[in-house]
Amino acid sequence: MFVVLVLPFKFFYGSTRLFFLTSLFHCIAAPLYKVTLPDFFLGDQLTSQVQALRSIQFYICYYGWGDFRHRKNTCNTGSYKAFIFIVAVIPYLSRLLQCMRRLFEEKNPEQGWNGLKYFLTIVAVCLRTAYSIQKHQVAWRVLAAIFSVIAAIFSTWWDFVHDWGLLNRTSKNHWLRDKLLIPQKKVYFVAMILNVLLRFAWIQTVLDFKFSFMHKETMITVVASLEIIRRGIWNFFRLENEHLNNVGKYRAFKSVPLPFNYDEDEDKDD
Repeated sequence: MFVVLVLPFKFFYGSTRLFFLTSLFHCIAAPLYKVTLPDFFLGDQLTSQVQALRSIQFYICYYGWGDFRHRKNTCNTGSYKAFIFIVAVIPYLSRLLQCMRRLFEEKNPEQGWNGLKYFLTIVAVCLRTAYSIQKHQVAWRVLAAIFSVIAAIFSTWWDFVHDWGLLNRTSKNHWLRDKLLIPQKKVYFVAMILNVLLRFAWIQTVLDFKFSFMHKETMITVVASLEIIRRGIWNFFRLENEHLNNVGKYRAFKSVPLPFNYDEDEDKDD
């Protein structure tokens, strides 16, 4: 898949692949480039792929160093463990730098608070990773739990209020927002509940729930999959809110008018 992605030819969605690679490069090179919607949107997607990135790191170690030939795992050296931290932090650090870039360019203090959210997440991820490496250290477990709860609560509130534009007490749609694209209001409340439940799925990594029917690595895969599902739900309402904000600022149309009128056509027929 990677080879197809970087093919320097125009066939097989060449312009789309170039667009994706450009946004990906902007994420990696943050904060050197002006931050646009595709850049920070892709950055948010990468923050939900941390476990997948760690798996790629393991595959490179396991197959690159030839462990698969001897059916053994030697990917537990000090340098490998250091890269576990680095790989986990890179997506969040990219978003933090993007927020800092927007803070200095747009002079919007909201971006500073958004950057704080990612900073807290970086601390929480590092502490959880440290605890996963040294399970016998109670201090790591306590610190990981405290910072993870703080980061999760802050991130959940940010999802609802800023990313989705919900929880507006003065809205005509109580606790939602004035403009909604989905007529069934209960969908928004269900999405908020799911977002909370799925975001706190990480708690298993700290509390170490034991399930006799499920292997430890299987549990990690399940938790990672739940985060991807949560991100998919988040994407829909984030783009909905972005679109409605653009409509409110006359940068987009809520709906495209048809180039004809049924009433006029009926009058002509008469």
